[in-house]
Amino acid sequence: LTKRNFSSTVEEERHVRANDRDYNERFSYADNHIKTAKYNVFTFLPINLFEQFQRFANAYFLVLLILQLIPEISSLSWFTTIVPLVLVLAITAVKDATDDYFRHKSDQQVNTRQSQVLIKGKLQNEKWMNVRVGDIIKLENNQFVAADLLLLSSSEPYGLCYIETAELDGETNLKVRQALTVTSDLGDDVAKLADFNGEVICEPPNNKLDKFTGTLFWKDNKYPLDNEKMLLRGCVLRNTEWCFGLVIFAGLQTKLMQNCGRTKLKRTSIDKLMNTLVLWIFGFLICMGIILAIGNTIWEQKVGSNFWEYLQWKELTISAVFSGFLTFWSYVIILNTVVPISLYVRGHQMPIFHKLNDLREHRCI
Repeated sequence: LTKRNFSSTVEEERHVRANDRDYNERFSYADNHIKTAKYNVFTFLPINLFEQFQRFANAYFLVLLILQLIPEISSLSWFTTIVPLVLVLAITAVKDATDDYFRHKSDQQVNTRQSQVLIKGKLQNEKWMNVRVGDIIKLENNQFVAADLLLLSSSEPYGLCYIETAELDGETNLKVRQALTVTSDLGDDVAKLADFNGEVICEPPNNKLDKFTGTLFWKDNKYPLDNEKMLLRGCVLRNTEWCFGLVIFAGLQTKLMQNCGRTKLKRTSIDKLMNTLVLWIFGFLICMGIILAIGNTIWEQKVGSNFWEYLQWKELTISAVFSGFLTFWSYVIILNTVVPISLYVRGHQMPIFHKLNDLREHRCI
């Protein structure tokens, strides 16, 4: 067998020995626990705020709030900006928290499903999250596959079994998988399965649903493995009373989860469109501010100094150019309402209203 660097962080090939947790744990393979939720109690606030301020309108109003704290340019109270901004952030945060709560609930439901695992010569009911690489699992008809398994034996002749892969590729027609003849002879004899100590050397975790390459080494012989001998997580066993499989990939390293990837901040086409519209509106606002600032500078140079006869100030405190600079920021604050802060909230409310309307129409039918 080829040697492997146990300290390497990049997995070049996978070594799995059946019924030997101590050996398999040396490689620090992922367990069968999955997590699709984005936040926890401690990370929700900072991560959610960071995501929300990636929306241009929210970032704009945050900058506007900071500008309103500068007395020289502020013509409106900071209260007029912070209230709608906090309201918009709170509404979006509640929506995101609700979505993530259901992700946590779904994760908990999946992780606590039960499977029959062969441990120390006996079949025991274990939660999915306690399944480890190298374990042998018994599946029964209509059960979901808990991890990516190498099919060892089944109740059907010639080691055949039938699976439904709708959750993987959307196809509802049943697919056939066949075990190696040498392992198919193990049948459902728990004693023989417990004594099985074959070692699989195969490809590292990847997201290719239709490809698998590996080799089974057992009793001084080697047997080639391909995708037709694999049962992938998310499949459902159909028309087969039972089958046994060896866990090759578990949890986040299964092909299903490799295709899902980490839960990321998603930007819908509506979000992108609104960001573009807000940028155009902001560009218009900047142009208006520049025009008004130039007008203020010209007025200060040609007209403003003439008011000395009426106001009698001792000396000119600021130049006309600096006055125009301050005026620019003042008009940015005054004209802030041209950027609609509620635009994103309205955009997120529309799908909810559409769903409620569809449900109401469905009940009427």
